[in-house]
Amino acid sequence: MKIYFSPSSPFVRKCLVVAHELGLADQIERLPSKAHPVEFDREIAQTNPLGQVPTLFTDSGQALYDSRVICEYLNDLGNGDIFPKDSGRRWIALTDQSLADGILNAALLLRYEIMVRPEEMRHAEWSTALYAKMSRSLAHFEALIAGRRNDVDIGTITLGCTLSYLDFRFGDWGWRGEFPALADWSDEFEQRPSMASTKPHG
Repeated sequence: MKIYFSPSSPFVRKCLVVAHELGLADQIERLPSKAHPVEFDREIAQTNPLGQVPTLFTDSGQALYDSRVICEYLNDLGNGDIFPKDSGRRWIALTDQSLADGILNAALLLRYEIMVRPEEMRHAEWSTALYAKMSRSLAHFEALIAGRRNDVDIGTITLGCTLSYLDFRFGDWGWRGEFPALADWSDEFEQRPSMASTKPHG
């Protein structure tokens, strides 16, 4: 298998963490990419019209995207339980994944607003709304994280990558002080070998 890779992408990391948890990481070759919100990578776009990472190629050459599809494919390939088989736990994990993905999407929009958009064109109210969306979502996780402490599924993996990305790109935001239970959980979850070996950089 091959995956278009960016060392700073939380969505790529999510896929690689799942691969590590399933013992599949050594079977995935990392392909360099130049994914960018404006100047998209034309090579990626040949197989993924979105021109985005992650894009995974199966051993048969099929292109899979986005991270949700890739993670489910890896789970099936590894006969894992990252996507719980019990229907009750499955819907909880999928909903947690969706919410954590939503935080990531908001964080990436903020990142692009700060790093890509010229300063004179930035929209303060837009940024404030995105921070508010992330805060509401983190508050939701803060209230329930005690019940997820022993879970390692697509929900907690996505949340772990999300919180790490907030530390990586928004370290001065101060989310840890507002959501201490989440911060403690994140510190513990980051110790997993799958997380420790995929830390973002760049």
